[in-house]
Amino acid sequence: QSCPPTRPDFLNVHLVPHTHDDVGWLKTVEQYFYGGGCPCHHGGGRGRDIPKATAVPAGTKVTPPRLPWGYAEVAFLARWWRQQDEATRRTVRQLVEQGAGGVLEPGGGDVCCLEGCRHGGTQGWGAGASLRVMGSAQGHRGELGSVPPPAPWGTLPSGLTLSSPQMGYDGLFVGRVDYQDKATREELREMEMLWRASGSLPPPTADLFTGILPNVYNPPSGFCWDQLCSDPPVVDEDSEENNVDSIVSTFLQIATSQAERYRTNHIIMTMGSDFHYENANLWFKNMDKLIAHVNARQANGSRVHVLYSTPSCYLWELHQANLSWSLKTDDFFPYADGPHQFWTGYFTSRPAFKRYERLSNNFLQICSQLEALAGPAAREGPYGPGDSSVLREAVAVAQHHDAVTGTEKQHVADDYARQLAAGWESCQLLVANALASLSGSKENFVFCNALNISVCPLTETASRFTVTLYNPLGRPVTWPVRLPVNGASYAVMDPQGQPVPSEVVPISNFTRRLRGDSSSATRELLFQASAPALGFSTFTVSRLSRRDPRAPPAWTQVLSQPREIQNEHIRVLFDPLTGHLKEIQNLDKSISLPVFQSFYWYNASIGNDESSQASGAYIFRPNSSEPIPVSSSKRVSVHLVKNALVQEVHQNFSSWCSQVVRLHAGQPYVELEWTVGPIPVADGWGKEIISRFETTLQTDARFYTDSNGRQILERRRNYRPTWNLSQTEPVAGNYYPVNSRIFIKDKKFQLTVLTDRSQGGSSIFDGSLELMVHRRLLYDDNRGVGEPLVELGANKQGLVVRGRHLVLLDTVESAADQHRLLAQEMFMAPYTVLAPGGGSSYYHGQPSLRQFSALRRELPRNVHLLTLTPWDAGTLLLRLEHQFERGESANGSQPVTVDLLNLFSAFTIISVQEMSLGADLPLHAISRLVWTPATGPARPRPVPKLDPSQVTLQPMEIRTFLATVQYKVPG
Repeated sequence: QSCPPTRPDFLNVHLVPHTHDDVGWLKTVEQYFYGGGCPCHHGGGRGRDIPKATAVPAGTKVTPPRLPWGYAEVAFLARWWRQQDEATRRTVRQLVEQGAGGVLEPGGGDVCCLEGCRHGGTQGWGAGASLRVMGSAQGHRGELGSVPPPAPWGTLPSGLTLSSPQMGYDGLFVGRVDYQDKATREELREMEMLWRASGSLPPPTADLFTGILPNVYNPPSGFCWDQLCSDPPVVDEDSEENNVDSIVSTFLQIATSQAERYRTNHIIMTMGSDFHYENANLWFKNMDKLIAHVNARQANGSRVHVLYSTPSCYLWELHQANLSWSLKTDDFFPYADGPHQFWTGYFTSRPAFKRYERLSNNFLQICSQLEALAGPAAREGPYGPGDSSVLREAVAVAQHHDAVTGTEKQHVADDYARQLAAGWESCQLLVANALASLSGSKENFVFCNALNISVCPLTETASRFTVTLYNPLGRPVTWPVRLPVNGASYAVMDPQGQPVPSEVVPISNFTRRLRGDSSSATRELLFQASAPALGFSTFTVSRLSRRDPRAPPAWTQVLSQPREIQNEHIRVLFDPLTGHLKEIQNLDKSISLPVFQSFYWYNASIGNDESSQASGAYIFRPNSSEPIPVSSSKRVSVHLVKNALVQEVHQNFSSWCSQVVRLHAGQPYVELEWTVGPIPVADGWGKEIISRFETTLQTDARFYTDSNGRQILERRRNYRPTWNLSQTEPVAGNYYPVNSRIFIKDKKFQLTVLTDRSQGGSSIFDGSLELMVHRRLLYDDNRGVGEPLVELGANKQGLVVRGRHLVLLDTVESAADQHRLLAQEMFMAPYTVLAPGGGSSYYHGQPSLRQFSALRRELPRNVHLLTLTPWDAGTLLLRLEHQFERGESANGSQPVTVDLLNLFSAFTIISVQEMSLGADLPLHAISRLVWTPATGPARPRPVPKLDPSQVTLQPMEIRTFLATVQYKVPG
């Protein structure tokens, strides 16, 4: 209804005014918002300029808006909104309501994401401010008002999660696709298509109309009228500078040429770019003239009609054309903007921040769950006011395409980390309040944030303390706890007062060097802790004297030439001559596979005769396809640590690269804990470090990676499904994003490697797979950031990164049963909270709880509790996810039914409403446009009536609910 009229027999050119404002890149978020920092991008102070861009001076009489404007990054809009008085808010609300979104058309999230580094589990946080401030979706009234059905911007992503159709979107417009892909599509007139984002969900559930924009997201050449541009303005006065004829003729030529690459009589032109519309008048004054003079040519026979528009209005016209569209089932990775220019480096760039972002989302999930379970007591409790919104917004901002990607300047990366750290502090108060309320004990809770380098002052000095393990998963877990201590032996008691086996091992030399003088602990206490579904268990730890009869004999062995390690499920063999891993055996399945694993580096290209392109924060370009071994000799230094709970082989590849190959008792996988850095660059070469696995599997150039932690995509070396690839980079051109796992397989066996953060990965030759774990570069790649990816770290000597890879060997038919559950356990890992013990009672006269589960019964193993968080007063947001794809598991891939009403014990569900994935619109109110693929029409299925006692999930399906709840009254 709000879209401008078009002319059926003309070529309709939709001018879409928009800006793209990085939520941090060359400057921090706040510097961009207020206009501070370097003059590189003034940014105008987004806090001041949003009113200018909307052309709404305060106090202006509100009339139906004439000028649309697209704004992708709602994080800035939310900040601006909070600063406005009620009169300004009322003005903007009226404009949005009267124009049905013609003034502001958001991209659907706090930031514009780059999908290669984002896990699908963070999508809910990534739309945080937009959902609450904008309202978004199809008519839900947020603080700003109602916004029309969105066709979201995807100006920078090269990839997409399958969840986008479930958000209620009708279409997606992308700016960046591979230059060869784009050229082929232009020739075939397939710049617009149907993207089937899942093979598990029945069509058209996961179908999303996708359009490739003609100029990335920039205006046509010669038609940029921002104050940052230098193109001549339209001069239509009586002046010797009058250029109307040449401007109009050039525009008509561009429009006609663009129309030859698209299928309908409607084309789109994006009128704006990075940081544009600080002075909106420049843009709109010139576009007004352009529209008037181009349309005036119709009197002389021109068949071109120009109009202001939005992505939604353009999408509507494409739908009205009633065409069938080509179908795409793969993704858009890897992306290159020219020969030798593959954007596959950012899959790994800033690996420490990538891990911090993943940990922060993990803790945010825990914080939100505990806030939901404890209710108001979590926000106002004995430890002060708890607030999850600080971390929620910081995690949302971290999804920005120049944040978790690692493509920002160093001081901006530091600021992203600072925002996350501030969010952790607020959430830790909330977690303490919630645990006190749920356990009934006001302990002096301690959060040790540096356990990965064995630093925790409480456990290092106390003779007695408690360990509370919170499990955010909907099924019980057993988790290895590892704490720095100085005692020789300890007694560990479970919640029922029963002893738990424990061991004390020496802290490795790798860790001692890494932590420096930040800890005096010489040993680590190990024990296996179990926690119930969506709940916690509290363990008591006491240091024992040497004379204590409970003190076990110290029998941890340290051997210099290990040949194997083994537990109930796995045996790992090592070459006694070289110290390298050489074979993995699955004892349960009687499977044996030769596996050689080691570390290498690619020297980073600085440009050559073929191309001046250097490797940088965005671009991966090695100067040779053959990597260099990190170890200068064939033999690596190794020793074995072995006891009843753990067996470890410590490998030292060089002074800056080491690894622990670990088997915990009872675990059906091999853990590789790697420590890399500072990467040496004194030889003048930047380096890209990989962990490579070589096997005898016959893989036929194929390997498999996950898409945003959810579905699995087949990759083929030197191949693209939709065009004939001319490969210019045999290594970088075969790298893909690995958000959670990569695997290779033959007809019988599968080797899977799980990651603890997003990394780049590939299979460069048959039977191999590799993951890039770290990179340090000396040259910029000329993509705008303007500085090399050096990362000096805290000591200014170079960043040291530690991480984990989990390796699974199984049959092809059983592999998903393991890697699906284990990947989810890595993504939403249990969390330890410590206390000295002896806290007072929370409720007078009531005993404390040492074990608690918020579920009456655990969830089925193929169902994941994706979201549990407070929404409005007395309302919780709940998402359930079927975490298996169709056909990948005999049992896991079956539909599953859950009783919501009798699921939770922490509260009673009074009523349930099913929502879109974004939780901004009732599911029954969604009415997506139906498109016809070239393969034939698919009828949308009607939304069945909700029975909350029987909620069925199909493979890969996510269902979202708003539940009105009532909490139990204490006592």
